[in-house]
Amino acid sequence: MRRHAGTSPREETHTGLTKRMYVETVIEAIRQCQQEGLDIEVRFLVAVDRRNGPQVAMETVKLAEDFMVSSDGVVVGLDLSGDPKVGHGKDLLPALQKAKNCGLKLALHLSEVPSQKEESELLLTLPPDRIGHGTFLHPEVGGSQSLVDKVRERNIPLELCLTSNVKGQVVSSYDKHHFLYWYQLGHPCVLCTDDKGVFSTELSQEYQLAASTFGLSQEAMWALSQRAIDCSFAPDHLKEKLHQRWVSLQPQVFR
Repeated sequence: MRRHAGTSPREETHTGLTKRMYVETVIEAIRQCQQEGLDIEVRFLVAVDRRNGPQVAMETVKLAEDFMVSSDGVVVGLDLSGDPKVGHGKDLLPALQKAKNCGLKLALHLSEVPSQKEESELLLTLPPDRIGHGTFLHPEVGGSQSLVDKVRERNIPLELCLTSNVKGQVVSSYDKHHFLYWYQLGHPCVLCTDDKGVFSTELSQEYQLAASTFGLSQEAMWALSQRAIDCSFAPDHLKEKLHQRWVSLQPQVFR
C-alpha cells in the first residue's frame, strides 16, 4: 500500500510545541510504522493553509525544504489546502514557486468552488504535480475548456474524492461527480478519501462507489488502482516495486 499524508504545521505557545517539533513528530510516527514492518509506504506533504496568508506560506515552504533534505525521503512535497473562499492564489504564488524551485512536489487544491477560474489559470502556470478535487475545472460545471486543456497538456493527475464532495455538498450526487468526465477522457485520476475520519469512508468504499455508480468492471478498477502508482510522488525504484507487487497480487484477485 502507499499513501501521501498532508498536514499543516501547528504551534501551541502554552505547551511549547513549535511547528518544527510538530513536523518532527509526524515524521517520527511514519518512521515507527516503517520499523514495525507495516505494509504501507507513507510520504509526507507539508500543508500550506491558504487562510494563513503569504508570510506563513513562505515560512512553511522553508520548513518543508529543510525537512526534504533531512528526512531521508519522507517529506516529498507541499500541499495547498484550506477554505477555498479565503484569499487568492496570486498571493501564495511566490511561496509555491519557491517550493517548486527547490524540488518539492506540489499538490494543489484547485477549482473547489465555481469562482476560482482566474486563480486556477494562474496556479496551473506553475504547474502543480497533482490537483486536489478540481471540482469546477471543466466547462460543463462552470469551468472552461482552457483549464481542461492546460490540465491535459501537462498530464496533471487529479485526486478525486467522491464521498467528500457529496457530503460536502459541492457535488449533488455520486452520479454527477466529475470523476466520469475525466475518466472518459482517459486522464490520470486517483480515487482518494480526503479526510477519512470526517467523511466516514475508506479507500475500498470509494472504489466500490465508483464501480457501482459508473458501471466499471473489476478489471477497470484494478487498472485504475495500478495507474495511481505512477501518479504518486514516490521515487522510481519504489514505483517499480509497487508495480511488481500489483502484478503479483493480480492472479489472487482475478481467480
